[in-house]
Amino acid sequence: EGQVPYIVGVSLNSNGNWWWCGGSIIGNTWVLTAAHCTAGADEASLYYGAINYNEPAFRHTVSSENFIRYPGYVGLDHDLALIRTPHVDFNSLVNKIELPSLNDRYNSYENNWAQASGWGAIYDGSNVVEDLRVVDVRVISVSDCQAYYGTETATDNVICVDTPDGKSTCQGDSGGPLVTKEGDKLIGVTSFGSIYGCQSGAPAGFTRVTNYLEWIKEETGIYY
Repeated sequence: EGQVPYIVGVSLNSNGNWWWCGGSIIGNTWVLTAAHCTAGADEASLYYGAINYNEPAFRHTVSSENFIRYPGYVGLDHDLALIRTPHVDFNSLVNKIELPSLNDRYNSYENNWAQASGWGAIYDGSNVVEDLRVVDVRVISVSDCQAYYGTETATDNVICVDTPDGKSTCQGDSGGPLVTKEGDKLIGVTSFGSIYGCQSGAPAGFTRVTNYLEWIKEETGIYY
């Protein structure tokens, strides 16, 4: 229980169509997720303290008025959004994850080990899974990532990880956390994978949180 107390499941709804993403609790009233998750959604249901997403500790549903997408967001660039939530008390199952400090904004985290988590599909084309999955991944250089995705997709605003053994983020993991193994800091928000699929061994792309610390501070007052 409580293996990843800072993750929330995010079920998004537009006129009865729904899709699934992840998010990270960064404060008592704030969740950080991917902007592309919130695009077109009328509301979001947030599942807190869940291992099996059918059995969260509790849920909150918020309307799209509570979504704050990064102003420069377009396509997969600046793929970051905040969701304002009702006040949540922290306990062993539900807790925040710390952001990197403002002093760390130039840290590339290259070669650092990190942990990604989510309820996304475990193989290409399958549905989201009921039980939370966690995978250890290694951060690679921006240039290595650009070798796969080109400079338009793999900008300096992206942090990429190696996916050995075909273990990667997949459909339904978007918006979820990438957290350093050492020091437990939220350094990435799941953004994109290869069109060749999650098991292709291609790097997975995350929005680089350190590039947005000032914006998060402005909107939420949260900084370290």
